[in-house]
Amino acid sequence: MKKFHEVLGDFQPTIAIVLGSGLGGLVDAVDIISRTPYSEIVEFPESTVSSHSAELILGTIGPNKVAVLSGRIHYYEQGNAAAMRPALEALADCGVRRLILTNAAGSLEEDMPPGSIMQITDHINFSGTNPLIGEPTDARFVSMTTAYDPVMRNRFAVAADEIDVPLSDGVYMWFSGPTFETPAEIHMARVMGAHAVGMSTVPEVILARFFEMEVAAFSVITNFAAGMTGQELGHEETKTMAPKGGLLLTRLLAYVLQKDLDRDIL
Repeated sequence: MKKFHEVLGDFQPTIAIVLGSGLGGLVDAVDIISRTPYSEIVEFPESTVSSHSAELILGTIGPNKVAVLSGRIHYYEQGNAAAMRPALEALADCGVRRLILTNAAGSLEEDMPPGSIMQITDHINFSGTNPLIGEPTDARFVSMTTAYDPVMRNRFAVAADEIDVPLSDGVYMWFSGPTFETPAEIHMARVMGAHAVGMSTVPEVILARFFEMEVAAFSVITNFAAGMTGQELGHEETKTMAPKGGLLLTRLLAYVLQKDLDRDIL
């Protein structure tokens, strides 16, 4: 096995992208230099989710050098909210300063159907845990007021209008999983102000802010949440619908990253 810096060699990415369930198609936007399974990298945990390929892809999108994490490990896999900490810390230590997160999520809004995409503006941590529990220093007291970088959020919103990609925005609520939410929990989530629900992303946002990264995050809507249609929910629906919304998200990310973000953020 190699350490992350050994996998990088002379390649120095400045942007990292984490791909959620069924969103591996985003790799098509990358001019690939190398692919390495997580199992060959010391700091990277290997996901047990069937729709995650669990590999690190290095390459470029336009002038931007990117590290694409195709797959993540979730809290529900090991009961460890900080499972992605070693990988994110390795990215930060090697100079990555922007993190783009993606996930598959359930919609709480009738006008945000399966196949659509939502830019996350804020989140509600309903899991009852936090990846910084046990951190011994005062650095653990991370401000989350602007967890989702407003400059990047604006850049993506403007870009979506420029290329006519429908893009909603809203609050994402993190449930621990692995079971889907109950209709009563979805009713509660709506009352609390959530627009989408899922089982990932929030731990990575907290860790990224701890490591002083700027964060943008997107949900690809794969289903209406429990109780909205009367249908049972399952992971197969996630795997089927995520690539459809993923095409829209690929267009958006590729359009923005084809430019130099340091010079072209609006």
